[in-house]
Amino acid sequence: MTAFTTNSASQLSLGRIAAAPFRAVWNFLVAVGEANARVHRIEALQRLSDAELARRGIRREDIVRHVFADRLFF
Repeated sequence: MTAFTTNSASQLSLGRIAAAPFRAVWNFLVAVGEANARVHRIEALQRLSDAELARRGIRREDIVRHVFADRLFF
């Protein structure tokens, strides 16, 4: 005897549908918070002298790439 079971990922529950706007708002707020912290980090690094940046192994033109290294693929 053969039995088949199918699970559909497209089935949406009412709870998931109702929670979707809240998840979207939360994700937006998290993204804004992360971006704000990165902007502050970029500004802090830009205030350093070239010698201080060199001690950290960063060139001035690479500050943004350094701060967003985990997000950007260069």
